[in-house]
Amino acid sequence: MNELITQLESRITLLKKALAKATHDNTVYPDGHLRVSHSRGRNRYYHVTLPDNPDGEYIKKDNLPLAKALAQKDYNKLFLKEAPAELAILESTLSHLSRRNADLSFQKLSESRKELIEPYLSTDEIYTKAWLAKEYKNNPYMPESKIYDTKRGEKVRSKSEAILADMLYEMKIPYHYEKALRLKSGRTIYPDFTLLRVRSREELYLEHFGLLDDTDYLESFLRKLDEYRQSDIYPGKNLLFTYETTAHPLDIKGFRKMLNGILI
Repeated sequence: MNELITQLESRITLLKKALAKATHDNTVYPDGHLRVSHSRGRNRYYHVTLPDNPDGEYIKKDNLPLAKALAQKDYNKLFLKEAPAELAILESTLSHLSRRNADLSFQKLSESRKELIEPYLSTDEIYTKAWLAKEYKNNPYMPESKIYDTKRGEKVRSKSEAILADMLYEMKIPYHYEKALRLKSGRTIYPDFTLLRVRSREELYLEHFGLLDDTDYLESFLRKLDEYRQSDIYPGKNLLFTYETTAHPLDIKGFRKMLNGILI
């Protein structure tokens, strides 16, 4: 329900901006309207200004801006008729959903009661809590190398991973650390972080590549990207990655911006 409300709010904001522009544009159009005919596979444009001449005057090619302005005017008129009607419906719907929706029957309960109840609808809060509580297979490789503490109270393998984990935690982005992932090839790998996109309930994978100025490490990085792609996991779709070299440290500000754009 929260996702639906967010989508309604976004559409309402978009409509209001568009209506403001359309209202402003409504004062700058030429008189009359556009008539369009089709002849021999070509469009022909006519400027209609007089009631007793419904055919209008032919608009020559060198006066195409006039045809565009008249077409925009006709569209503007239709938009100013339809958009306010949609806006009124959306605002009314949003008002009702904000006050009355089935999720509220659970959300209004005290925490002590929530613990005793199995809700009929899985809200974002319930889904996230259950996702975080799921047991999963951890990376068994050298557990003793996990020496860096995170704010969530776990151990990770590097300072950069600790920074990333703390950022995810502070931004309230649900994640699992080094959760097993079985690829289509049958091989099991352990992405640094498995993230939950709450609004769509999709899992995304975050890898940090910290030694890209090392040739062997770079080759390993490229092979891993190939493996992901063969399992329909692509950068920008469901795979995120950060990187650093000796000369280019981890871009923390840029990573935070990326998370805001994709997951928040």
